[in-house]
Amino acid sequence: MRALVVAHDHTSPIGPIGEQLERRGYQLEHFLAIPPEHFDAPGIAVDFPDFTAYDAVVVLGAIWSVYDEATIGAWIHDEIAQVRAADAAGVPVLGICFGGQVLAAAHGGSVERAAHAEIGWTDVHSVDESVVPGGPWFQWHFDRWVTPPDAELLASNGAAPQAFALRRNLAVQFHPELTGASLLGWLDNGGYAGARAAGFDAGMMLTETDRLQADAAGRAALLVDGFLDRIAPR
Repeated sequence: MRALVVAHDHTSPIGPIGEQLERRGYQLEHFLAIPPEHFDAPGIAVDFPDFTAYDAVVVLGAIWSVYDEATIGAWIHDEIAQVRAADAAGVPVLGICFGGQVLAAAHGGSVERAAHAEIGWTDVHSVDESVVPGGPWFQWHFDRWVTPPDAELLASNGAAPQAFALRRNLAVQFHPELTGASLLGWLDNGGYAGARAAGFDAGMMLTETDRLQADAAGRAALLVDGFLDRIAPR
């Protein structure tokens, strides 16, 4: 079985999500949408792989907004079209943060600026622990989705909807793929300034990540199992 992993930038590895997919028998094929030399100017032409050629697709996060075509260019429309094609073909898609927002935009929801940013470890309330385990998850987002009308809301908190399922698609707003190393990558690529400007303490985030990442990795594995065993077979 083959799973396509769509990364939008070079600082966002798939981490424990990919590890569990491999344990479940998937061969990962990675696609990087925006190479490092275009990180500061992502409005380039992107030739996405055919999502329907895979047994599953994981769409990862990004520092940009789904609706900010002035910055990211027209490739977002191509990605949304690929997500819709995967849905029509019955290919399961797991969308993480920006990827979850892409799923929302593709299937009748929308994406908007959140009332306030979520950065760091936050509580998430799950209504179905067999798919989305509750507990603290790492967040880094300034936008939020409006859940598609036909979707099943699976998790939320006071800041934003946190997970929904729609047919064979699962969207999560938080970052189950995060590790301490990937957080350092984000911080070193503009995250220190971004967190400070939003009023968050990067040092505290690193300390909390060191304390919580092992437990979160276990819940990330359960999330993959929920996606494969409960959502993908629909």
